[in-house]
Amino acid sequence: MDTSLLFFLIAVLVVGVLLVVMISLTKKRGTVFDKENYQVDFLRIENSLQQGNDSSYAMVIIQGDKLLDKALCEMGVAGRTMGDRLKKVGNAKFSEVNKVWSAHKIRNRIAHESDFQPDYKQAKNALAAYKQALKDLGAI
Repeated sequence: MDTSLLFFLIAVLVVGVLLVVMISLTKKRGTVFDKENYQVDFLRIENSLQQGNDSSYAMVIIQGDKLLDKALCEMGVAGRTMGDRLKKVGNAKFSEVNKVWSAHKIRNRIAHESDFQPDYKQAKNALAAYKQALKDLGAI
């Protein structure tokens, strides 16, 4: 066998190995959440919802929204706001994306409309949407 052919084959082999290594190092890996912490945090939020305690309704919606946003950030979803991150993820990750959007819109109303006060049903539905979203992401 000719030595130049041998060197060529070795060079091709080395380049191939380097390509495989580079691809495996740059491949996006799945996010591994600390499920126990997310479960504890979500349970704390759920337990703070008390029917008849109007101030708890807004608080659980805001806290649920923050927890979901934390998970999206941990996944590396780009976006300046939670809304931007939800747009990026959309149907690809959430089984009930419209319910997540509804919950987030209620959160925005709480934050931006001083006279808005959610009711118990809205708070319960928002929490259910956040819980399903967190399950869809694998955080709980």
